[in-house]
Amino acid sequence: MFKRIMVPVDLAHKNKLDRALECAADLAKRYDAMILYVGVTASTPGAVAHTPKEFGAKMDAFAAEQAEKYGVSAEAVTLVSHDPSVDLDPTLLKAIEDNNADLVVMASHIPNVADYIWPSNGGTIAKKADVSVMVIR
Repeated sequence: MFKRIMVPVDLAHKNKLDRALECAADLAKRYDAMILYVGVTASTPGAVAHTPKEFGAKMDAFAAEQAEKYGVSAEAVTLVSHDPSVDLDPTLLKAIEDNNADLVVMASHIPNVADYIWPSNGGTIAKKADVSVMVIR
């Protein structure tokens, strides 16, 4: 059913992704699918990495760690954005197409008042993507 599962990853908050990572791994095993861990960074230094190259190395290590932990095929995809906080949704939507993902599994937070003003990333991706999207709380 699914062959390429995309999982957006925020390395600054990877400790909050456990349920989404486990769900994606379970689905990947079930359907013998590849997991694409997608991370978006800026070209300027940030809290996670000083350069996109360093960020890419951290994403590669994360993907390898997840592949070993869950026994799945995985690879990292690193994308560079001028401003990830503004460009995240369009960057992820383009990544779905560019990487031929047929499912997106992404973590979400419990909705709060701000979500009534600004849409969540998960909600926007689910609304605009041409593929199935699982938003995991």
